[in-house]
This record gives sequence, structure tokens and C-alpha cells, in this order.
Amino acid sequence: MAEPQTTEPVGEVDDASALSPEQLGFMCGIEVHQQLGTGKLHSRQPGTLYDVTIDTVPADWHRFERKLRPARGEGGAIDIAARFETRRNRSFVYVQSPNAGLIELDDQPPLDHDEDAIQIALTVSALLEAKPVSLLQTMRKTVVDGSNTSGFQRTSLVATDGVLQTDGGPVGIDVLCLEEDSARKLDTLSTPNGEQVIYNLDRLGLPLIEIATAPDVTSPEHAKVTSMALGRVLRQTRKVRRGLGSIRQDLNVSLACGDRVEIKGCQDLNWIPRIIRLEMSRQLHFYRLANELRTMLNLSPLPPDRRSDDDQLEASVAASVAEHLPLNLHDVTSSFTSCESKMVAGGLAKGHVMLGLPLAGLNGKFGTKTMDKEGSQLPRLGRELAGAAKLAGVKGVFHSDELPAYGIEQDHVDGVRNTLSLSPEDGFILCLAPKWQAELALESVLQRARLAWHRIPQEVRNVVVKKGAPDDGTTSPMRPLPGGARMYPETDVPSIIIDEGRWQATMASLPMSDEARAERMAQFDVSSDQAKQLVARELDDIYVEHVADLPHKGWASVVLENDEADPALCAMVLTVKERGDITRESMNEIIAAFEGQHPSLDELAAYGEAHGHKPADVGDLASTIQSIVQERSDFVKERGMGAMGPLMGVVMQAVGAADGKVVSALLREAIQNTME
Repeated sequence: MAEPQTTEPVGEVDDASALSPEQLGFMCGIEVHQQLGTGKLHSRQPGTLYDVTIDTVPADWHRFERKLRPARGEGGAIDIAARFETRRNRSFVYVQSPNAGLIELDDQPPLDHDEDAIQIALTVSALLEAKPVSLLQTMRKTVVDGSNTSGFQRTSLVATDGVLQTDGGPVGIDVLCLEEDSARKLDTLSTPNGEQVIYNLDRLGLPLIEIATAPDVTSPEHAKVTSMALGRVLRQTRKVRRGLGSIRQDLNVSLACGDRVEIKGCQDLNWIPRIIRLEMSRQLHFYRLANELRTMLNLSPLPPDRRSDDDQLEASVAASVAEHLPLNLHDVTSSFTSCESKMVAGGLAKGHVMLGLPLAGLNGKFGTKTMDKEGSQLPRLGRELAGAAKLAGVKGVFHSDELPAYGIEQDHVDGVRNTLSLSPEDGFILCLAPKWQAELALESVLQRARLAWHRIPQEVRNVVVKKGAPDDGTTSPMRPLPGGARMYPETDVPSIIIDEGRWQATMASLPMSDEARAERMAQFDVSSDQAKQLVARELDDIYVEHVADLPHKGWASVVLENDEADPALCAMVLTVKERGDITRESMNEIIAAFEGQHPSLDELAAYGEAHGHKPADVGDLASTIQSIVQERSDFVKERGMGAMGPLMGVVMQAVGAADGKVVSALLREAIQNTME
């Protein structure tokens, strides 16, 4: 391991793209969570996802309300993240989808693992050259944000010590786990007693493969490359789900002058480098701010590398800061009785109070909204304090650096300063909410403000998303980084032995690589674009299974156009078309008409004839085309082969059901004969 850095970190916070990962002691690992294309992991319910929102949930889906409390871990301690969630005073409503039963409601013990899910996890382990565990032991991971009805997530370690080959070099695979997915959030409501979160249970219990890499990612750009490589390995099994939300990437990022932060919500891989670079900028900014604040209180500066920190010294700094910033809340509502701000007046009308928190020496340190060179918000303490407050359920806070604003005038600010007895160097935070909630929010603000004298806290952060896409690549706090106390054994699920025989059978039946699939497609007379699409859309196995006596290019087109239809039905319809019983243009309609049925070739042909899809006789077709061309001979001689397009529409309208390729060939021949 390299020696701790002793020189001050270099780089401009407002130019994240120019920061040097190597000079700043950059470390990064990736966690990927991939849904599997099986039923649920511990309930045998189907893995169906329902396209519903809070406004379209069917009225006959039952709802259940719960409050969750944390359990102590195996060591007897309550995890820090679980303890934090408990203080938020939230309740949860669960919407029971058709694939959610008693197990999803935590009213019945779980069943053992879905066998297909285990096999997929072992296959991915083999593809990553990881070593399987000898005993699959399920653990409970405490989760009290409401996304699991039981208050925990079941997870099982499957393999360790693998390697992923990437264009930027090998990346170690620390662990591969098989776990349950969480419930999907539908809405969050504010109530007088705290937030109420509404979840849909359709996703709860879907099997996930979680892969955590070693911190071998060398740069923000390499993080994107690594995520793409992991995705390719997972898709190689052909048994994972596709589509938005089916795979999620978490980024573990740190600088030498900062600390480890886990960033969630990175679904768009193209955003990964930008998100990481903005986190680098944030950590650099708060390291420099911490030393600025330490200088203000005559405290020893932070060393440029966290490995040089002195725990005893940091405890002494924390004690000094706690004395400097006591919890001292004041009701300043009376200063706002004449405030014309709609936000303030509306809150006071509901019986809310305006509480103030003085923060000595922090005037001018909170910052105001400023953009960096690429249009993202620069890091600032005020935004971090607002993020801490929002975790208590309030919409935000006001701080002294940004006031007067939002309809709050200078006389209101002066009133607050007088009430709090502030000096010009002191700052303050205001929160408008029900009294209990404002107190909780400002207590969270104070704790985060005290941390400004230290390195950034280890925490889980979320990419700021608006209208379904990242806003600017910045993040907001979610919860403290969980510790080891959140994990304890699951006693309801039996352990499973992974013996040498099963592992060798897995190794002997690994799926084809993308390169091998491309080579296989090269054996068929299809275009390169068709071959690439068939492999990319995971349709090449279907193509190969049914191609037999079918025209290669024609079958490729049918498969690509009807990727969700029954392949056997599609092959029969193409066979009927090749017999000359139906037109090419009618095939998709006929496939849709017979979906879910098992017709004979003659029944398909009869349907085509009954619905006007039987091709015109070639002889009659040629005669009709020749007649149309002769009637427009002057136009043909003037335009030459340029008459093809206009006349094609005229011919198709005249002949009705006909094969477009046959019509095109006959029309081309008739035009050429007229031109001679």
C-alpha cells in the first residue's frame, strides 16, 4: 500500500473535469445489482412487474399500513443507519399486487431459494473466475426505510475473489451475493405525525445478483468501462432482466483528503464519470473548508491523507466544536407575523412554527448557488445542511447567507439576528414546520454543521434526479453508511451445500460468449446489421432454433419485428408466405391474430385468403403492371427509373394484396422495357 500523502491536494473545485485522480489519491469500487429473469427468491410468486403509478393502482389491490423498528445485530448493537431511520418517524403503506402473498407481507416464513436463481448466480461466479462458498448461508440485512416489510433484506454470499477483465485493466471481484430486491416506492405524503411512504410489493423479493468490485477502478472513465463490462458478463447468461431499473450501479468513491461515500441511483452509465468527478470536487471542497474552520478556532489542521488522522486529536476537535456550536433552538415565529412570503404565511396558517438555530462563526460559510465550468452546482455547506434537514421530512431550510430572499425581507432577518443575539460573524438556520419536525430537522442540521470541521462523513448519497434523468450529476445525502451491525443470520431459510460436483457441472455448461455468438451468426446469409441486432437483443438462439428450411434474411426480419411473439408461430407464418399463400405485408397482422393459438399451415393460409391477403397471380399481376406503365409511358420516358417510386404506389393500390418484392421486380422490368 502506498504511503499516506503529505502534500496538500491540488486542483480547482470549479473545474471537476481537470482534477487528477492519481494526484488526489482517488479510490473507487462499484456495486452492481442485477435483477434475474426468474420468479421471486423466497416465495415462488411470479416475478411480474406491474406498470402502475400511485394514480393508477387498481382499487381492488389491498393496502396495509406498518411502522418498522430496528432489530439489534448479532453483536447486540443497533446499526447506525437503522437508528437514523427510526428517528424519522415514518409510517409505511404497502399495496399488495397480484404477485405478493403472505411472505411478501411478512405474515409467513420464507421458502428456500429459487433453484434457477442459485444456478444463475453460480454461472456468473464462474464467468468472473470467482471461488464459490461451500455453504450458502442466508443472512438478514437490516433495512428500515420501509422498502422491506420485514425490516430486513435476505442476502446470501455465493462467491468471492474473482476478476473482471476490462479495457482499463483487471478489476478484482470481492463478493458476489444473491439477495432480494426491495419494494417500489409509489409516493411520499406529509402528515401531521410524519411522512407516510407508499410502496408497491410487486418487486419485493425478486432475486438480485449483487457484485462488489475491489477498489481497483483507476479513474472516473474507467468506472464507466467497468460497469459496462459487468453488464456484458451478466447478460451473457441470457437469464437476467433487461430494461430501465433492472440493473443498478452504486459507486464507492473516496479521495485521500476525503472519505468513502456510496453513491446510488447511477442508472445511466454515460453519467458515471461526471457523477464521480463532482464527488471528487465535493470532497476536495469540504477538506479545504474543514481546515479553514479549524484555523478559525485555532485547532490543528487535517492532514491531506485520512490515513494520517489521529483519533484522539479528532475526538478533541469534536469536543471543541460541540462546545462552540451547542444545540440552542429558538422560536422566532414572532419575527415573521408580517412576512408576505406565501411559503411562510401558508406554513404559519397551518400552525407551523419558525425555529432558528444560531451557528457561531459561520456567517458567509454556507455559500450561495453557484455553477461550475460545466453548469453543475458547486459544493457548498448550505446545501449539505439542507440535505440533512430534508431527511427529517421538511422541504428545506433557510440560511443566513441566502437571506433576504424568498419573500423574507431584511427586517425579518434583523429580527432573527436580534432574537438570537448574533454577532456579524455568526450565521443561522431557519426551519418552518410542525414544532417536533422542525426540532428534528435542526438537530440534524447541527450534527452536519459540526462535521464541517472534519472530513466529509461516510454516508450513502443519491444522484439528484428530476423528470427521470440526472439533474446535473450532483448528489444529496440519504443516510449514514451502514456498518457491520446490520447483518445477522436468517434462521428460517435452510443452508445449501455447494459441492464440487455442482461447481464442475456449472463450469462445464457456461453460456456462449458474445464473440462465439457472432461467429455462429456469420454462418447464416444475413446482413451484418441483422446479425448484430439478433445478438444484442438476445434473439439469436430463437433464430438458430427455427431457421432450418426458412430463408435466412427473411427469418431474421420476422424475428426482429416480432420479438415477443411465439417463435414457432412466426416460423409457420413465414412458411405459409414462402408457399405463396399470403403476402409479406400481412405476416405481422396474422402473427398477432393467432398469438396464443396453435394453427395449422392450412388454417393460416385460409385466414390470409379470407382477409384479402392472398397474393395476386403473378401472370395477372404482370399484365396489370404492364398496362399501368403503358398508360403513363410519357411519364416513364421523362423520369426513367425515377418513375419507380410514384408508380409503385399506383400499382399497389390497383393490385391490392401482392408481395411488395414481386411487384417491385415486375415494375422495374416493365419500366426498363418501356425505356428501350
